Amino acid sequence: MPMVYGDVEKEHIMASKKTTIKLRQPSAKLMQTLSEKIRSRRKEIKLSQEELAERCDLHRTYIGSVERGERNVTLSTLEVIAKALKLEIRDLF
Repeated sequence: MPMVYGDVEKEHIMASKKTTIKLRQPSAKLMQTLSEKIRSRRKEIKLSQEELAERCDLHRTYIGSVERGERNVTLSTLEVIAKALKLEIRDLF
C-alpha cells in the first residue's frame, strides 16, 4: 500500500505539469446557422443586441460576438438566449 506522502507528492507533481488540451470546436456550418437564427429572431421581435443582452443578463458585446459566430456558446447560455427570444433551443438549429 503506497504511503499517503507519496500519493500527495505525485498529485502535486502531476498538478504542476503544464498540459495542452485541445478543445473541440463546432463546425463552421453549425456556428453560422446558430448565429443567423439568433440574429434573425432578434430582429423579427424588434430587439436590439443591447435589449437581448439585458434579457439574458449578458454583455451586449457578447451577443454581438455570438451573432458573428465568434463564440462557442454553452448549453446553459443557449437556453437563456432561446428563452429571451421566446423560442425552444431546437428552434435555433
